[in-house]
Amino acid sequence: MESAQQLANRLKDVVLSGKWIANTNFKEQLTGLNWQLATASYNGLNSIAALTFHINYYIAGIIEVFEGRNLTIKDKYSFEMPAITSQEQWEQLAENLYLHVEKFTAYVAAMSEEQLNSVFVDEKYGTYRRNIEGTIEHCYYHFGQIVIIKKLLLQQENNTDE
Repeated sequence: MESAQQLANRLKDVVLSGKWIANTNFKEQLTGLNWQLATASYNGLNSIAALTFHINYYIAGIIEVFEGRNLTIKDKYSFEMPAITSQEQWEQLAENLYLHVEKFTAYVAAMSEEQLNSVFVDEKYGTYRRNIEGTIEHCYYHFGQIVIIKKLLLQQENNTDE
């Protein structure tokens, strides 16, 4: 079983600094992306910005629990992103994700084995460990979508420029 530090490192790898299996991470893929591309939809798929918002929404909600507050996040609100109409708004969304991941991983790294294996909010949600691992897997899943959507949008953009 992974230690708290190993769990924290896995999340940092996929979002901030790692080169794990995909040889890239969220931050690398989002940096330099213009807001028009980030908010564009490809054939009805979620936009990169919507997926970024979605991941950040869950991470921020779990941080609230780490800080002793109630679990308030709801699936039905997880894609209710305010409109992004500027580069500054897009960059702020991405930066919020990075800051929340730093905060989330600091909490995780400091957890004892006892806390990792204790009930997260309610027994129906399992343990802290299960929710942390679920968050990491959730990031992997949507990160894969972001990489593919970005490639499709760039390919589409290049084809219209010809």
